Amino acid sequence: MARIHLFEFEDQNWLPSFIRNYMTDFLQFLSNKTPMYKGIVPVIEKGLKESNTSQIIDLGSGGGGGLIWLNKELRKNNPGLKILLTDYFPNIPAFEHTQKEANNFEFIRTPIDARNVPENLNGLRTQFLSLHHFKPKDAQQILQNAVDSNSSIAIFEGQERSFQSIMAMIFSPISVLLTTPFIKPFHIGRIIFTYLIPIVPILILWDGVVSSLRTYSVDEMNALVSNLNNKENFNWEVGRVKSGPTKILYLLGTKK
Repeated sequence: MARIHLFEFEDQNWLPSFIRNYMTDFLQFLSNKTPMYKGIVPVIEKGLKESNTSQIIDLGSGGGGGLIWLNKELRKNNPGLKILLTDYFPNIPAFEHTQKEANNFEFIRTPIDARNVPENLNGLRTQFLSLHHFKPKDAQQILQNAVDSNSSIAIFEGQERSFQSIMAMIFSPISVLLTTPFIKPFHIGRIIFTYLIPIVPILILWDGVVSSLRTYSVDEMNALVSNLNNKENFNWEVGRVKSGPTKILYLLGTKK
């Protein structure tokens, strides 16, 4: 099916930050409690090795994604690993919670635009479940900025434009209702806006379906790379990998 770039509530400036945080907190909890990123550990390790770095600059971190789980796996072979969390809408309480889980996490409190990353942030750039938020022109700008900065980049998407992926998103409100009491840090507002006024599960449902419709295919990711200036200075790898209960689409670009 063709890519459809409908709006997501999470992207809207007018959405109250606490509602956005409740949504990204759910995504973080789910990705840390399931082995959905198991299959991409070798891809990230390859990116770190080929980039000769032990630092990850995570862009569009949301609530921290599955980085708590991934961090434990990556540190087995990279004990000196450092991870810097950034976002255009920083979820500071979630970042602080993530930092408490491991001493190698840091975060930036101010907005960071993945299309124009400050030059002083050096390391392997990563994006988890966030490339689909960007229209093709902006998605290509993210990649071009990495190339222009001579920074390796690894991008991962946990959903696809497929019937199966959309159906999984349709059932996501049930997951929200079942997991909300266990999400940390605890906020009474999360309970109110999940059960009494069910805004969070409704927005998760909409954004989840739209995320599937927005996701770039392998061919479309390859097309983004093909239009980059100086792309020959990087090694590019685009594909799909079985990972836990799902398949992950990924793009890895490492400087030569």
